[in-house]
Amino acid sequence: MKHYNIPVFIPELACPNQCIYCNQRHISGRLQAVKPEEVKQIIEQHLATFIKPSQIELAFFGGSFTGIDEKDMIIYLETVQPYIERGEIESIRISTRPDYINEKVLDILKKYKVKNIELGAQSLDEEVLDFAKRGHTVKDVENASHMIKSYGFALGLQMMIGLPLDTLEKSKHTANKIISLGAETTRIYPTLVIDNTELADLYREGKYNALSLEEAVEWTAEIYKIFSKTDITILRVGLHPSESLIKGEHLLAGPFHVSFKELVLSRIWGEKLNNIPLDSRTILVNPKEINYAIGYNSSNRKMLQEKNVNVKFISDSSVLKGEFVIQNR
Repeated sequence: MKHYNIPVFIPELACPNQCIYCNQRHISGRLQAVKPEEVKQIIEQHLATFIKPSQIELAFFGGSFTGIDEKDMIIYLETVQPYIERGEIESIRISTRPDYINEKVLDILKKYKVKNIELGAQSLDEEVLDFAKRGHTVKDVENASHMIKSYGFALGLQMMIGLPLDTLEKSKHTANKIISLGAETTRIYPTLVIDNTELADLYREGKYNALSLEEAVEWTAEIYKIFSKTDITILRVGLHPSESLIKGEHLLAGPFHVSFKELVLSRIWGEKLNNIPLDSRTILVNPKEINYAIGYNSSNRKMLQEKNVNVKFISDSSVLKGEFVIQNR
């Protein structure tokens, strides 16, 4: 059954502090939060385009959902309830801060059919969190995660790579910590330098160097491989390519690429295929991954050709994802 998300963005609504990298309005492309009365219109517009039967989830993204005024939060949630009661929407997903989780909040979310709660952990290194002015600690992430799991919600933990003071080893530690906390989903975002942020000031002063695209792909590939060994679902790799990011209107520096995930998975597949036998003629790959096996802009095909290995890539649904079969004929 096809799965769809109906995204509702509420940028920076209720966020008490400004993390050094954050300007949600520029990142999301929205200058104002969606008003509760607009949510119904957004739902109707999306429902009209979905193929049925399908599983549909509404997601409140972009801000600290559980930190907004309680009455406003309930109004948002109540707007969705008729669609849930009619079976048109299955569940609700929200994203919030670890320090905006408590029993009262979780009771409300449970009542209004929220199923998935994503926390912006960003890093699970105290130095990185402190420098980024996240306003919460690693312990806050741990406590919130345990509470969410104890209430029966599905837990998601988002992480960022390349923040000030971050290293590949620290990012790998964050990934392993996300696994140990029992997250069912995750998202991996490279740090970008967005105008009108404190990070932009540090960048202009020469006090911060963003990861290059090559470095970001390398780091993310290592982290992706860690998560791939578990049951965690990686919901997104790289920021959603909003129109403002694509145009570069507010992006000063950083590893933004509209096909960032494809670059990462192409790299992982390149590592897998690097040492295949020279007499290989055909490579069978699951249809969902054949583009990654061939590589972004045919990078893996070209890499093999440079080794005088001229292979034909063929889709085969019997091959498991992440694996390949070599034929020498």
